[in-house]
Amino acid sequence: MAGVRRLAFLLVAWLPMAAQQPLTPFQDQKARALLRSNLPCLGCHELDGDGGRSAPSLTTVGERRSAAYIRAIVENPQAVLPGVAMPTHVMATATRELIVRFLSRNAHGSDTRVPASQPRVPAAGPLDGSALYARWCASCHGSGGAGDGPNAKHLPVPPAVHTNATLMGARSDDMLHDAIAGGGTVLGKSARMPAFAGTLSRAEVRALVHQLRAFCRCEGPAWSRGVAAP
Repeated sequence: MAGVRRLAFLLVAWLPMAAQQPLTPFQDQKARALLRSNLPCLGCHELDGDGGRSAPSLTTVGERRSAAYIRAIVENPQAVLPGVAMPTHVMATATRELIVRFLSRNAHGSDTRVPASQPRVPAAGPLDGSALYARWCASCHGSGGAGDGPNAKHLPVPPAVHTNATLMGARSDDMLHDAIAGGGTVLGKSARMPAFAGTLSRAEVRALVHQLRAFCRCEGPAWSRGVAAP
């Protein structure tokens, strides 16, 4: 046990030191590749001209923010800016550290707000699926679910059209739930569709599924509703 504690102490002490070391060319390119193809960040943020425009640019983040702030917002957006429309993305420690180091490589901003992490408390009472959709989905999928949000033109894969009854009718409620909770990657779709399981409650995800059904005015396939196929 003492050995494990010693290892944990050394790891905690090493991380800040590692973050101060310049990135190697390989690490720099790996971080860029992860952001382009494996992580959802560029769904909303822009990096070197690629990515969405509904959130602050990652190209110039070091001009505005300190390294401490960048680390905090990556690890827990809601703790830094309660209510911000940025989900918490669960990453392997090594991946998170690389991304933090990459984004902080030129950081000289003075904003050092790093509040203690606090869990997000879902709103009490009945959930408003339309309000959740407007907050978390509309920037890409459009306010009415037509796939025409302001970020749509900046995405390499067009957002799903939630008003399309043919498309949505072929997807079960479970599949829609998994897409919202787990993101695009888990379903073999675009990595720029973020996962919301780390930010939204199960009830909130279900409310979003109901909202998608309201947009398409359709149900999932018969087999998924427990109804025998004709």
